[in-house]
Order: sequence, then C-alpha cells, then structure tokens
Amino acid sequence: MRLRTKPVLCNYYVTYRCNAKCSFCDIWERPSPYITLQDVEQNLRDLKRLGVEVIDFTGGEPLLHRQIDQMLGMAHDMGFITTLTTNGMLYPKLAERLKGKVDMLHFSLDSPNREEHDTGRGVACFDFVMESIKVARELGERPDILFTVFRHNLHQLEELYQNIILPNKLVLILNPAFEYNDVATGEQLTEEELTFLSDFGKRKQVYLNEGFVQLRRDGGNRIEKPVCKAASTTLVISPENELVLPCYHLGTKSFPIQGKLHELYLSQEVEELKRLEGRLPACEGCTINCYMQPSFAVELNKYFWKSLPSTIKYNYLKGTWKRMLPFNN
Repeated sequence: MRLRTKPVLCNYYVTYRCNAKCSFCDIWERPSPYITLQDVEQNLRDLKRLGVEVIDFTGGEPLLHRQIDQMLGMAHDMGFITTLTTNGMLYPKLAERLKGKVDMLHFSLDSPNREEHDTGRGVACFDFVMESIKVARELGERPDILFTVFRHNLHQLEELYQNIILPNKLVLILNPAFEYNDVATGEQLTEEELTFLSDFGKRKQVYLNEGFVQLRRDGGNRIEKPVCKAASTTLVISPENELVLPCYHLGTKSFPIQGKLHELYLSQEVEELKRLEGRLPACEGCTINCYMQPSFAVELNKYFWKSLPSTIKYNYLKGTWKRMLPFNN
C-alpha cells in the first residue's frame, strides 16, 4: 500500500568535482560544471510545489561550490530540511558561513586510524575531519559521522564509537557500502557480520536503517517485485541542470530542466520512466542506500516496518521528527 504519492527528497548535485579520490566512488573521475544560483532558486520553488521535503546538496565535494552557503540558506529559508555530507577538508574555512543552514551535517569518516581513513579516501583528510568536529561543536552545530561500512573496517566501529562519537556527543551513521556500475567494493557482509552491524546500530547515538540490513539479507532489489521507488520518491538534479532518471548511479535518461522542473517531472515521458523504477535490468540486486531510504518510507511493507524505529530514532536525535512524520499525501 502506497503511503505517499509526492516525492520526498531531492539529491542536488552541485558539482561532480571532488578534492578526494575515494576508492569506492567514481564521481570524482567525471568532468563537471557547477550549478548556478539562478537555476537553484527556480528549481527550489518547483521542488516546493512538487512536495519535496528534504534537499541533499551533494557531489563530488559540495563545499567546492563557492555559493554553497547561499544555496543552503535559500533552501533552509524556504522550509526544506537541508542535508550535506563533506570530507571535512574545506569545512573549517567555511563553517561560519554555513552555520544554522544545514539541518543534517555529515562528516565522512571510515576509520579511527588516520592512515587507514586517508588511504581509503585517496587524500589526507582525517585531521580535517577532527578539526571540523571541533569547529562545528564550538559553533553550536550538531554534526554526524557518516561511516561507510566494509568488511575490513567493521572491527573498528568500537574504537571509533568510544574514542570519537561518545566524547564529542555525535551521532554515528552506519552506511553499508554498496556496488554500482563498474564500482565494486568486492565485499559483501556475511550474515554474521550483518547481525553484528544490526546489534551495533541499537546503541545510543548510533543510526542504522534496519531496512538496509534486511535488503542485503534478501539479496537486494528484485525487478519482478521491486522495493526501489527511486524515480517517484527522489528527484536527481545534475550539475548540468538536468533531471536524471531513475537515479544518478543507474540513470537511463537526462532531461534538460530549462526552468520548468515542475512541468517536466509531471510530464508523460517522465511518468513512463517512473513506472520502470526498480524494474530495469541494472536494478536487479541493487542496494543503493540513498535511493532505498526514501523508498522504504512510502510503501507499507516489511522494509517500512524495519526502517521505522531507526528513522524515528534519528529524526528525534536531530530534532526533525515533527517536520518529517507523518508524511503529507
């Protein structure tokens, strides 16, 4: 049973450029422009008309965009819940300009060990994350740590939790790694490891969407009965100001927006692509977290119930639950 017909989220790619070279990501390899402030302003108005509630300004590294603070401020002032994930390298320099404009600020950190984290990210950024935590807390911000979970760093969770999360009163977000296109992690968590992860997610100040765990146990999305609702729950906007469907990672088609996002998203051609969400050959076995999370929230099934307690827990910790639940149809 569908609980919500309007889209929930916009993944707004401000640029594909990045100052890191993560081994589990290929976005930084792509040439890319930067989005314009004028296009963002028009698109935000249309996103509001479409019912979108959350704007995730992403990349690449979103802080590379010189007007990112203006975009976040604009979205925040319009009543959107704003999210941003950064490797931390530029945050200390921009923190004052970003203050109060990001509802969910995530610092990526994949190991409590400097050398291991920097190796995975392809650049020395561990110390920047530590400095970013300090600066953000001094400004009264409430950042989270986004930990991408692999088999090789699962055993480091305890050290990170005890030495970084608890002393700094942060929320730890567990983000199981996923594969897409030619980007492969080469690692699938075993049942025992999934159970460990699930148990760890029940600790205080830790968020793990249990739907992610269940989906991996089930072997990912199945095209004969898809759980993925990427195209109908999430709008993806590229740095070229195009609407990408059904999602960035498996996008089959891009539509120039040209100041008409509202009309475009409701057009017959886009509606036809929405009907294919989760049913394309490349969708078989998919576990891409950023599209599964909103998918779990709009349809009454086992993933909805698995996700609900952890989703309420996180939004309560961040003070956004009143704005997120219940969804308005």
